[in-house]
Amino acid sequence: MHLHRTTNTHPDFLLLMQKLDAEMHARYGELQLQYNPHNILAELDTALLGYVEGKPAACGCFKVVDERTVEIKRMYMDRDYRGKGYSIALLQALEAWAAGLGYSRAILETGNKQPEAIGLYKKCGYQIIENYGPYVNMPNSVCMEKIL
Repeated sequence: MHLHRTTNTHPDFLLLMQKLDAEMHARYGELQLQYNPHNILAELDTALLGYVEGKPAACGCFKVVDERTVEIKRMYMDRDYRGKGYSIALLQALEAWAAGLGYSRAILETGNKQPEAIGLYKKCGYQIIENYGPYVNMPNSVCMEKIL
């Protein structure tokens, strides 16, 4: 997989976001509506796109939370490319990018109906923490952190 640093407004990033949103709606139904406001991000220049054979296959980004923390957002792997280790490579590249900018902690939120995502994050060294910020009163949220 070839990784390309870009913004979260890149057309291929937006295409993958449509697929992610459709998948989340299929998994969570109407419950997903309460999460939608937290998935609208201001323009970020810390987005990654993963290409396989020239096709957009994966994406993710991070936003700054405070002077030491970033939040991993909008991680997605197209169904056709899952199970090949690309998600790990994408996540590690996001973490390395953030660490290179001086951040020492990454947090993220995923859902309890996404066991493969929870497994990926645990495999990459994330630990479950108490729900933070907008996810505090959302019982379907699973929040995690990793020291970079």
